[in-house]
Amino acid sequence: MSGDTVRVVGFEPRWRADFAALNIEWLERWFEVEAYDREVLGNPEHHILANGGHVLFAVDGADRALGTVALKHEGDGVYELTKMAVAPEVRGLGIGRLLMDAALDLYRTLDARELFLESSSKLAPALRLYERAGFRHHPAPRAGSHYARADVHMIWEPVLD
Repeated sequence: MSGDTVRVVGFEPRWRADFAALNIEWLERWFEVEAYDREVLGNPEHHILANGGHVLFAVDGADRALGTVALKHEGDGVYELTKMAVAPEVRGLGIGRLLMDAALDLYRTLDARELFLESSSKLAPALRLYERAGFRHHPAPRAGSHYARADVHMIWEPVLD
């Protein structure tokens, strides 16, 4: 697959099932799908978009969703980078970095003051991606965490030149 055929687009209802399927795949592989995951994945329009959040997709030339990521507005200018997933057959090809860069570019346009994420120490490749993108480790679990699996809490703190 050529990298120039992959583009990042915003949410459209036709990709709702892909948003859920891409995330459920990795959740079932490494953990279990928690009730909170099912709520958000089943209705991103309500749980993410209606509150000022965003869902992005990496799609190929045939409009097939290869990966996804969301910026969930938690209120008061705080956003969670969440529901990041890449299809197993294209992992390692830069799709995650493409999504991360697009999410950070979008975040910079928002009236926001903090971007955080929660993850698991079991997901070493994801943690390396987050660290390279400028996320720094903070005490975990995060106060108010939605996830039983989260033992990593990171906040975006890019190094300014």
